[in-house]
Amino acid sequence: MPQPVPNIRHQAESVAQAFPSLLIAAEKIADTVVHGVHGRRRAGPGEDFWQYRPYSAGDAAHRIDWRRSGKSNRLFIRENEWAATNTLWTWASPTPAMQYKSHLSNTTKYDRAATLALALSILSVKAGERVAALDAPFNPGHTRATLNQLSDWYETSPNQNTTHSLPQGQSLPRFSSAVLFGDFLSPISEIKQSLHALANTQTKGHLVQIFDPIEETFPFTGRVEFADTESNAKLLTGKAQTLKTEYIEKLNHHRAQLRDLAASLGWTFTLHHTDQPAHIALLKLHHLISGQISQSVRGSA
Repeated sequence: MPQPVPNIRHQAESVAQAFPSLLIAAEKIADTVVHGVHGRRRAGPGEDFWQYRPYSAGDAAHRIDWRRSGKSNRLFIRENEWAATNTLWTWASPTPAMQYKSHLSNTTKYDRAATLALALSILSVKAGERVAALDAPFNPGHTRATLNQLSDWYETSPNQNTTHSLPQGQSLPRFSSAVLFGDFLSPISEIKQSLHALANTQTKGHLVQIFDPIEETFPFTGRVEFADTESNAKLLTGKAQTLKTEYIEKLNHHRAQLRDLAASLGWTFTLHHTDQPAHIALLKLHHLISGQISQSVRGSA
């Protein structure tokens, strides 16, 4: 049985502290994060001006800004910003496969996933936003008590004997942000079903695929026995190197499908390896969630 991940909270806070500038609640980052209000940069009810756009058929006449329209030969609509409070939902896959660690890394996949999830939550709480964990039995919050609950949840969830490799279709409030950490090696059809349940609530989502470097390079040669940590199935091969080409091709194909699925939902996809510094992925994710990086930017962290 997998053991609890040690010192996740300590590791997460250490990562978060590497970026003191990100902890300033009043810092405006693209979508405007100020005093617990996460500006979604959407047109809608609100007092703050967002943008002018050309008038189009169907727009109500009272929405026309005549002063701006008088400066040109076109009619313009004045749109205000819809500032919606944001809740960040994180999820780290607790399956046995995430407990893998090779000699090329000093941390398991789950350890890195949980550390990043918690570090991201710490940054969000310091910015005044609410945080929560998918599938967890407690409500969102924005206090140290909530962070304690998250820490306990991520340290104990691998011991819940769960076989769920994906979130279980939890219904989220509209315009939440969700960051999912895992290896995402389940069939694409299952991943699609799970993500669609979240995307249907207009959740802004981010997939973070966590891989041990040895899973990427497949350096095995000679007689090797491979074991599935979830099904206990085993494969003994006398020439492991002969499997490398097919393995890499299937892995790349599966990852391309993940990228396409994320893009089709308006989500981002990030690849992170456990031999890389955690703060690199944290910085990129913070920027993605804050809106500094376009949703179309996807790649390796």
